[in-house]
Amino acid sequence: MEIMKPLLIFTFLSVLACKTENKDVDLENNEVVKDSVKLSIKEQDSLLKKKGFKTFHYIDEKTKDTFLMQEYYIAFLKSGPIRSQNEEEAKLLQDQHLAHLGKMYEMGFADISGPFGDDGDIRGITIYNVPNQQLADSLANADPMVKSGRLKVEIHPWWAAKGFKLR
Repeated sequence: MEIMKPLLIFTFLSVLACKTENKDVDLENNEVVKDSVKLSIKEQDSLLKKKGFKTFHYIDEKTKDTFLMQEYYIAFLKSGPIRSQNEEEAKLLQDQHLAHLGKMYEMGFADISGPFGDDGDIRGITIYNVPNQQLADSLANADPMVKSGRLKVEIHPWWAAKGFKLR
């Protein structure tokens, strides 16, 4: 349970840090370049497609609002084959894992990460905001917990409306 505390704190801070505006990421330079909330749906769509993202429009029949849907990638972090680390090694890996997830968030590659509340095989998730599954897979597999074998990754494409936030 001690290892879960830092994960829960990180998740809470990640959610608090989420803002309603969307950031555009310069994938070549790994930096946030501007807020896209001020752009029209057509401008956002054009910018995303230029960067290789998959999108489509959705019209809510009830409200007649148009939503720009974008493909994201969810990485399920599952128990890996090597979980025999001692307490000190596990803590070091946990610290490196949280640093990696924080870096992914700061660079704009991951929008939210967090652990599951049970002790099941799926330990947590990260939602990657990148244009393709290969990049999401590469970033997820760079996680020190995955590299050590303590976790393994399963990635799935996932669609969500741009600008929506957790509530």
